[in-house]
Amino acid sequence: MSKIELIATAAFGLESLVAREVRDLGYYHDVKVDNGQVQFNGDELAICRSNLWLRCADRILLKFGEFNATTFDELFDQTKALPWHEWLPKNAEFPVTGKSVKSQLSSVPTCQAIVKKAIVAEMSEHYGIEWFDELGPLYKIQVSIVKDEVTLTIDTSGEGLHKRGYRELTAEAPLKETLAAALIYLSNWKIDRQLIDPFCGSGTIPIEAAMIGRNMAPGLNREFIAEEWPNISDGLWKQAREEAKDLLKTDADFRILGYDQDKAVLRMARYHAEKAGVVDFTDFHPVPVEELQSSRKYGYIICNPPYGERLSNKGEIIQLYRDMGRVFADLGEGTWSFYVLTSLKNFENYFGTRAHRKRKLFNGRIEVNYYQFYGPRPGQ
Repeated sequence: MSKIELIATAAFGLESLVAREVRDLGYYHDVKVDNGQVQFNGDELAICRSNLWLRCADRILLKFGEFNATTFDELFDQTKALPWHEWLPKNAEFPVTGKSVKSQLSSVPTCQAIVKKAIVAEMSEHYGIEWFDELGPLYKIQVSIVKDEVTLTIDTSGEGLHKRGYRELTAEAPLKETLAAALIYLSNWKIDRQLIDPFCGSGTIPIEAAMIGRNMAPGLNREFIAEEWPNISDGLWKQAREEAKDLLKTDADFRILGYDQDKAVLRMARYHAEKAGVVDFTDFHPVPVEELQSSRKYGYIICNPPYGERLSNKGEIIQLYRDMGRVFADLGEGTWSFYVLTSLKNFENYFGTRAHRKRKLFNGRIEVNYYQFYGPRPGQ
Protein backbone atom coordinates (compact mmCIF):
# COMPACT_ATOMS: atom_id res chain seq x y z
CA MET A 1 0.00 0.00 0.00
CA SER A 2 1.16 3.51 -0.79
CA LYS A 3 1.88 6.45 1.50
CA ILE A 4 -0.98 8.93 1.36
CA GLU A 5 -1.45 12.38 2.86
CA LEU A 6 -4.85 12.76 4.49
CA ILE A 7 -6.73 15.67 6.00
CA ALA A 8 -9.39 15.28 8.68
CA THR A 9 -11.46 18.47 8.67
CA ALA A 10 -12.94 19.67 11.95
CA ALA A 11 -15.10 22.41 13.41
CA PHE A 12 -13.35 25.27 15.19
CA GLY A 13 -12.15 24.21 18.62
CA LEU A 14 -12.22 20.47 17.95
CA GLU A 15 -8.90 20.13 16.10
CA SER A 16 -6.95 18.86 19.13
CA LEU A 17 -9.57 16.17 19.79
CA VAL A 18 -9.40 15.00 16.18
CA ALA A 19 -5.58 14.90 16.39
CA ARG A 20 -5.88 12.70 19.49
CA GLU A 21 -8.28 10.39 17.66
CA VAL A 22 -5.90 10.14 14.71
CA ARG A 23 -3.02 9.17 17.01
CA ASP A 24 -5.25 6.67 18.84
CA LEU A 25 -5.77 4.96 15.48
CA GLY A 26 -2.00 4.49 15.26
CA TYR A 27 -1.18 7.26 12.78
CA TYR A 28 1.46 9.15 14.75
CA HIS A 29 3.77 10.35 12.00
CA ASP A 30 3.70 13.93 10.73
CA VAL A 31 0.42 14.83 12.46
CA LYS A 32 -0.08 18.55 11.87
CA VAL A 33 -2.86 20.54 13.53
CA ASP A 34 -4.12 23.69 11.81
CA ASN A 35 -7.28 25.78 11.90
CA GLY A 36 -10.15 23.53 10.90
CA GLN A 37 -8.05 20.51 10.00
CA VAL A 38 -5.61 17.81 11.05
CA GLN A 39 -3.14 16.46 8.49
CA PHE A 40 -1.61 13.01 8.83
CA ASN A 41 0.02 10.27 6.77
CA GLY A 42 -1.40 6.83 6.16
CA ASP A 43 -2.26 4.36 3.43
CA GLU A 44 -5.40 3.08 1.74
CA LEU A 45 -6.41 1.24 4.92
CA ALA A 46 -6.09 4.53 6.83
CA ILE A 47 -8.85 5.98 4.63
CA CYS A 48 -11.14 3.16 5.74
CA ARG A 49 -10.20 3.29 9.42
CA SER A 50 -10.37 7.07 9.79
CA ASN A 51 -13.78 7.26 8.15
CA LEU A 52 -15.09 4.51 10.40
CA TRP A 53 -13.57 5.73 13.67
CA LEU A 54 -13.15 9.52 13.85
CA ARG A 55 -16.03 10.76 16.01
CA CYS A 56 -15.23 14.47 16.02
CA ALA A 57 -14.02 15.05 12.44
CA ASP A 58 -16.27 16.41 9.69
CA ARG A 59 -14.81 14.42 6.79
CA ILE A 60 -11.63 12.77 5.48
CA LEU A 61 -9.92 14.31 2.46
CA LEU A 62 -7.17 12.82 0.34
CA LYS A 63 -4.57 15.56 -0.14
CA PHE A 64 -3.64 15.30 -3.81
CA GLY A 65 -1.41 18.32 -4.38
CA GLU A 66 -0.12 21.53 -2.87
CA PHE A 67 1.67 24.42 -4.59
CA ASN A 68 1.87 28.19 -4.95
CA ALA A 69 0.03 29.85 -7.84
CA THR A 70 -0.61 33.50 -8.61
CA THR A 71 -1.69 33.13 -12.25
CA PHE A 72 -4.23 30.94 -14.01
CA ASP A 73 -1.45 29.46 -16.17
CA GLU A 74 0.40 28.35 -13.03
CA LEU A 75 -2.77 26.86 -11.63
CA PHE A 76 -3.40 24.92 -14.83
CA ASP A 77 0.17 23.69 -15.35
CA GLN A 78 0.73 22.53 -11.77
CA THR A 79 -2.67 20.86 -11.56
CA LYS A 80 -2.03 19.05 -14.85
CA ALA A 81 1.37 17.86 -13.58
CA LEU A 82 -0.28 15.77 -10.87
CA PRO A 83 -0.95 12.05 -11.54
CA TRP A 84 -4.75 12.18 -11.54
CA HIS A 85 -5.02 8.96 -13.54
CA GLU A 86 -3.53 7.03 -10.63
CA TRP A 87 -6.73 7.63 -8.66
CA LEU A 88 -9.40 8.57 -11.20
CA PRO A 89 -10.53 5.81 -13.58
CA LYS A 90 -11.52 6.90 -17.07
CA ASN A 91 -15.23 6.71 -16.20
CA ALA A 92 -14.84 8.74 -12.98
CA GLU A 93 -17.29 11.49 -12.14
CA PHE A 94 -15.18 14.37 -10.83
CA PRO A 95 -16.98 17.63 -10.04
CA VAL A 96 -14.77 20.45 -8.80
CA THR A 97 -15.69 22.89 -6.04
CA GLY A 98 -13.52 25.65 -4.66
CA LYS A 99 -12.77 28.50 -2.32
CA SER A 100 -10.30 31.37 -2.36
CA VAL A 101 -9.19 33.46 0.62
CA LYS A 102 -6.82 36.44 0.40
CA SER A 103 -5.38 35.22 -2.92
CA GLN A 104 -4.64 36.79 -6.27
CA LEU A 105 -6.74 34.08 -7.92
CA SER A 106 -9.96 35.33 -6.39
CA SER A 107 -12.53 34.13 -8.94
CA VAL A 108 -13.65 30.79 -7.56
CA PRO A 109 -15.72 29.75 -10.64
CA THR A 110 -12.71 30.41 -12.90
CA CYS A 111 -10.38 28.44 -10.63
CA GLN A 112 -12.81 25.52 -10.60
CA ALA A 113 -13.05 25.54 -14.39
CA ILE A 114 -9.27 25.66 -14.82
CA VAL A 115 -8.68 22.80 -12.39
CA LYS A 116 -11.32 20.72 -14.16
CA LYS A 117 -9.75 21.48 -17.55
CA ALA A 118 -6.27 20.57 -16.27
CA ILE A 119 -7.46 17.23 -14.85
CA VAL A 120 -9.16 16.40 -18.16
CA ALA A 121 -5.95 17.26 -20.02
CA GLU A 122 -3.82 14.98 -17.80
CA MET A 123 -6.28 12.10 -18.04
CA SER A 124 -6.61 12.55 -21.81
CA GLU A 125 -2.88 12.11 -22.23
CA HIS A 126 -2.89 8.96 -20.10
CA TYR A 127 -6.08 7.28 -21.36
CA GLY A 128 -5.81 8.45 -24.97
CA ILE A 129 -9.34 9.85 -25.10
CA GLU A 130 -10.66 13.39 -25.13
CA TRP A 131 -14.21 12.91 -23.82
CA PHE A 132 -15.10 11.46 -20.41
CA ASP A 133 -18.71 10.41 -19.79
CA GLU A 134 -18.31 10.64 -15.98
CA LEU A 135 -20.80 7.85 -15.30
CA GLY A 136 -18.61 5.94 -12.86
CA PRO A 137 -17.58 6.35 -9.20
CA LEU A 138 -17.70 9.82 -7.70
CA TYR A 139 -14.55 11.76 -6.82
CA LYS A 140 -15.44 15.14 -5.30
CA ILE A 141 -12.47 17.43 -5.87
CA GLN A 142 -11.90 20.72 -4.11
CA VAL A 143 -9.46 23.50 -4.96
CA SER A 144 -8.68 25.60 -1.90
CA ILE A 145 -6.54 28.72 -2.33
CA VAL A 146 -5.41 30.53 0.82
CA LYS A 147 -2.87 33.35 0.46
CA ASP A 148 -1.89 32.00 -2.99
CA GLU A 149 -1.22 28.49 -1.61
CA VAL A 150 -3.27 25.95 -3.58
CA THR A 151 -4.40 22.69 -2.00
CA LEU A 152 -6.17 20.07 -4.12
CA THR A 153 -8.12 17.39 -2.29
CA ILE A 154 -10.50 14.52 -2.99
CA ASP A 155 -13.31 13.82 -0.53
CA THR A 156 -13.32 10.19 0.69
CA SER A 157 -16.33 10.45 3.00
CA GLY A 158 -19.25 11.69 0.92
CA GLU A 159 -21.83 12.73 3.47
CA GLY A 160 -20.28 14.39 6.52
CA LEU A 161 -19.04 12.07 9.25
CA HIS A 162 -21.74 13.36 11.60
CA LYS A 163 -24.12 11.27 9.51
CA ARG A 164 -23.79 8.10 11.58
CA GLY A 165 -26.86 6.49 10.05
CA TYR A 166 -29.06 6.37 13.16
CA ARG A 167 -30.74 9.79 13.17
CA GLU A 168 -33.55 9.49 10.63
CA LEU A 169 -36.02 11.69 12.51
CA THR A 170 -35.36 15.33 13.29
CA ALA A 171 -36.16 17.58 16.22
CA GLU A 172 -35.85 21.34 16.59
CA ALA A 173 -32.20 22.53 16.66
CA PRO A 174 -30.57 19.07 16.85
CA LEU A 175 -27.01 18.90 18.14
CA LYS A 176 -24.53 17.61 15.56
CA GLU A 177 -23.27 14.12 16.40
CA THR A 178 -19.62 15.15 16.02
CA LEU A 179 -20.05 17.99 18.51
CA ALA A 180 -21.91 15.74 20.94
CA ALA A 181 -19.04 13.26 20.86
CA ALA A 182 -16.59 16.11 21.46
CA LEU A 183 -18.53 17.27 24.54
CA ILE A 184 -18.25 13.76 25.98
CA TYR A 185 -14.53 13.50 25.23
CA LEU A 186 -13.87 16.89 26.83
CA SER A 187 -15.64 15.76 30.01
CA ASN A 188 -13.39 12.68 30.42
CA TRP A 189 -16.50 10.67 31.31
CA LYS A 190 -16.01 6.94 31.98
CA ILE A 191 -18.66 4.23 32.06
CA ASP A 192 -18.30 3.65 35.82
CA ARG A 193 -19.92 7.03 36.49
CA GLN A 194 -23.60 7.85 35.99
CA LEU A 195 -24.25 10.17 33.04
CA ILE A 196 -27.44 12.20 32.65
CA ASP A 197 -28.49 14.61 29.89
CA PRO A 198 -31.47 16.57 31.29
CA PHE A 199 -32.20 18.20 27.90
CA CYS A 200 -31.64 15.18 25.67
CA GLY A 201 -34.04 16.08 22.84
CA SER A 202 -33.80 13.37 20.18
CA GLY A 203 -31.03 11.65 22.12
CA THR A 204 -27.76 12.66 20.49
CA ILE A 205 -25.60 13.08 23.62
CA PRO A 206 -26.77 9.85 25.36
CA ILE A 207 -26.46 7.87 22.12
CA GLU A 208 -22.97 9.18 21.35
CA ALA A 209 -21.91 8.47 24.94
CA ALA A 210 -23.28 4.94 24.73
CA MET A 211 -21.38 4.37 21.49
CA ILE A 212 -18.19 5.59 23.17
CA GLY A 213 -18.90 3.39 26.18
CA ARG A 214 -19.29 0.37 23.92
CA ASN A 215 -16.22 1.37 21.85
CA MET A 216 -18.48 1.31 18.79
CA ALA A 217 -17.01 2.79 15.62
CA PRO A 218 -19.38 5.67 14.73
CA GLY A 219 -19.24 4.92 11.00
CA LEU A 220 -19.90 1.21 11.30
CA ASN A 221 -23.50 1.41 10.05
CA ARG A 222 -23.07 3.74 7.07
CA GLU A 223 -21.35 3.84 3.69
CA PHE A 224 -18.64 6.14 2.34
CA ILE A 225 -18.03 7.55 -1.10
CA ALA A 226 -14.59 5.93 -1.35
CA GLU A 227 -16.11 2.46 -1.07
CA GLU A 228 -16.89 2.74 -4.79
CA TRP A 229 -13.31 3.55 -5.75
CA PRO A 230 -11.29 0.81 -7.47
CA ASN A 231 -8.14 2.11 -5.73
CA ILE A 232 -9.36 0.83 -2.36
CA SER A 233 -10.27 -2.84 -2.46
CA ASP A 234 -13.40 -4.27 -0.89
CA GLY A 235 -11.03 -6.37 1.21
CA LEU A 236 -9.62 -3.31 2.95
CA TRP A 237 -13.07 -2.01 3.85
CA LYS A 238 -14.01 -5.48 5.07
CA GLN A 239 -10.83 -5.67 7.15
CA ALA A 240 -11.50 -2.28 8.74
CA ARG A 241 -15.10 -3.19 9.55
CA GLU A 242 -14.12 -6.58 10.99
CA GLU A 243 -11.54 -4.83 13.18
CA ALA A 244 -14.24 -2.47 14.43
CA LYS A 245 -16.62 -5.33 15.20
CA ASP A 246 -13.90 -7.19 17.11
CA LEU A 247 -13.21 -4.10 19.25
CA LEU A 248 -16.88 -3.63 20.18
CA LYS A 249 -17.44 -4.22 23.90
CA THR A 250 -20.12 -6.88 24.19
CA ASP A 251 -20.00 -7.14 28.01
CA ALA A 252 -20.25 -3.42 28.81
CA ASP A 253 -22.52 -2.70 31.78
CA PHE A 254 -23.82 0.86 32.07
CA ARG A 255 -26.98 2.87 31.52
CA ILE A 256 -27.12 6.49 30.34
CA LEU A 257 -30.16 8.59 31.19
CA GLY A 258 -31.79 11.12 28.92
CA TYR A 259 -34.54 13.41 30.19
CA ASP A 260 -36.80 15.84 28.38
CA GLN A 261 -40.29 17.24 28.89
CA ASP A 262 -41.26 16.65 25.26
CA LYS A 263 -42.57 13.09 24.95
CA ALA A 264 -42.51 13.27 21.14
CA VAL A 265 -38.75 13.87 21.00
CA LEU A 266 -38.22 11.12 23.58
CA ARG A 267 -39.91 8.70 21.17
CA MET A 268 -37.41 9.87 18.55
CA ALA A 269 -34.58 9.32 21.02
CA ARG A 270 -35.62 5.73 21.72
CA TYR A 271 -35.95 5.05 18.00
CA HIS A 272 -32.51 6.52 17.31
CA ALA A 273 -30.95 4.53 20.15
CA GLU A 274 -32.35 1.35 18.66
CA LYS A 275 -31.04 2.27 15.21
CA ALA A 276 -27.61 3.00 16.70
CA GLY A 277 -27.47 -0.33 18.52
CA VAL A 278 -27.40 1.17 22.03
CA VAL A 279 -31.03 0.84 23.12
CA ASP A 280 -29.95 -1.49 25.97
CA PHE A 281 -27.54 1.15 27.29
CA THR A 282 -29.86 4.16 27.35
CA ASP A 283 -33.07 5.14 29.14
CA PHE A 284 -35.23 8.13 28.22
CA HIS A 285 -37.85 9.63 30.53
CA PRO A 286 -40.08 12.77 30.65
CA VAL A 287 -38.49 14.45 33.66
CA PRO A 288 -38.37 18.27 34.04
CA VAL A 289 -35.05 19.66 35.21
CA GLU A 290 -36.46 20.90 38.53
CA GLU A 291 -37.31 17.27 39.41
CA LEU A 292 -33.88 15.89 38.50
CA GLN A 293 -32.38 13.69 41.21
CA SER A 294 -30.13 10.67 41.59
CA SER A 295 -29.20 8.19 44.29
CA ARG A 296 -25.63 8.09 42.94
CA LYS A 297 -23.06 10.01 44.95
CA TYR A 298 -20.89 10.69 41.88
CA GLY A 299 -21.94 11.38 38.34
CA TYR A 300 -21.88 13.60 35.29
CA ILE A 301 -24.30 16.04 33.70
CA ILE A 302 -23.57 16.81 30.04
CA CYS A 303 -26.16 18.95 28.34
CA ASN A 304 -27.07 21.38 25.59
CA PRO A 305 -29.94 23.38 27.13
CA PRO A 306 -32.00 26.02 25.28
CA TYR A 307 -30.00 29.20 24.61
CA GLY A 308 -32.73 31.81 24.56
CA GLU A 309 -31.82 33.08 21.08
CA ARG A 310 -35.26 34.68 20.83
CA LEU A 311 -35.65 37.73 23.06
CA SER A 312 -39.25 36.77 23.84
CA ASN A 313 -38.22 33.80 25.99
CA LYS A 314 -34.95 35.06 27.46
CA GLY A 315 -36.52 35.54 30.89
CA GLU A 316 -37.67 31.93 30.89
CA ILE A 317 -34.19 30.76 29.90
CA ILE A 318 -32.56 32.75 32.70
CA GLN A 319 -34.94 31.16 35.22
CA LEU A 320 -34.19 27.75 33.73
CA TYR A 321 -30.46 28.28 34.25
CA ARG A 322 -31.05 29.36 37.84
CA ASP A 323 -33.04 26.17 38.40
CA MET A 324 -30.23 24.15 36.83
CA GLY A 325 -27.65 25.63 39.17
CA ARG A 326 -29.78 24.88 42.23
CA VAL A 327 -30.74 21.32 41.19
CA PHE A 328 -27.32 20.28 39.92
CA ALA A 329 -25.64 21.46 43.13
CA ASP A 330 -27.90 19.15 45.16
CA LEU A 331 -26.92 15.98 43.28
CA GLY A 332 -25.03 13.54 45.44
CA GLU A 333 -23.45 15.66 48.15
CA GLY A 334 -22.34 18.39 45.81
CA THR A 335 -20.11 15.77 44.21
CA TRP A 336 -21.29 15.67 40.61
CA SER A 337 -19.54 17.20 37.60
CA PHE A 338 -21.48 19.44 35.19
CA TYR A 339 -20.78 20.29 31.55
CA VAL A 340 -23.06 22.85 29.91
CA LEU A 341 -23.01 24.15 26.32
CA THR A 342 -24.70 27.52 25.81
CA SER A 343 -24.43 30.81 23.95
CA LEU A 344 -26.12 32.83 26.70
CA LYS A 345 -23.94 35.65 27.98
CA ASN A 346 -23.35 35.78 31.73
CA PHE A 347 -24.40 32.15 32.07
CA GLU A 348 -22.29 31.66 35.22
CA ASN A 349 -24.09 34.52 36.97
CA TYR A 350 -27.45 32.82 36.46
CA PHE A 351 -26.12 29.32 37.17
CA GLY A 352 -24.74 30.57 40.46
CA THR A 353 -21.10 29.48 40.31
CA ARG A 354 -17.98 29.97 38.23
CA ALA A 355 -16.84 27.23 35.87
CA HIS A 356 -13.44 25.68 36.41
CA ARG A 357 -12.93 26.02 32.68
CA LYS A 358 -14.78 27.20 29.60
CA ARG A 359 -14.01 26.45 25.98
CA LYS A 360 -15.21 28.40 22.93
CA LEU A 361 -16.87 26.23 20.30
CA PHE A 362 -19.45 26.58 17.53
CA ASN A 363 -22.80 24.85 17.42
CA GLY A 364 -23.47 25.24 13.73
CA ARG A 365 -22.95 28.96 13.19
CA ILE A 366 -23.72 29.91 16.78
CA GLU A 367 -20.72 30.79 18.94
CA VAL A 368 -21.07 28.95 22.24
CA ASN A 369 -19.07 28.25 25.38
CA TYR A 370 -18.66 24.84 26.99
CA TYR A 371 -18.72 25.44 30.75
CA GLN A 372 -16.96 22.74 32.77
CA PHE A 373 -17.57 22.31 36.50
CA TYR A 374 -15.45 19.59 38.07
CA GLY A 375 -16.71 17.49 40.96
CA PRO A 376 -14.35 15.58 43.26
CA ARG A 377 -13.12 12.13 42.33
CA PRO A 378 -14.66 9.21 44.21
CA GLY A 379 -12.92 8.82 47.55
CA GLN A 380 -11.80 12.42 47.82
